Amino acid sequence: MPHGSIEQPGKPTRDAAYLEEMTKAVFRSGFSWKVVEDKWPNFKAAFDGFDVRKVAAYDERDVDRLLADAGIVRNGRKIEATIHNARAMLELVEGFGSFKKYLRSMDKQAYEVTAKDMKGRFSYLGKTGTYTFLWGVGEEVPEWEDR
Repeated sequence: MPHGSIEQPGKPTRDAAYLEEMTKAVFRSGFSWKVVEDKWPNFKAAFDGFDVRKVAAYDERDVDRLLADAGIVRNGRKIEATIHNARAMLELVEGFGSFKKYLRSMDKQAYEVTAKDMKGRFSYLGKTGTYTFLWGVGEEVPEWEDR
């Protein structure tokens, strides 16, 4: 789990890196982190390198393609959540100029306010998923036990 002996990653600079980390949080939820990590190169290929515009444009054919891809975790709800999240992220990118700028607009907010805003915008990001996403992109988060 985050904190303790695990070193926090750095902050991404590209929107695709944010979508990638968010997708990791989605697919790790209730599943083996090791399995997700082992399959991650396949996820990157299957989801077009997490290009936000490309993933946001996915349709039912893409969902079917992903559900048939044995190289990834074939969970339809999480695949659809990733597409929804790309669309929600694209709205923020278009409104703020980048996802990073959206996060910076939340800097003066308490963690709880930021987490609530994100849980309202994105699918499959509950309490733990939101925390691991924010931690994974180098944002300030409370101690694991205090989340």
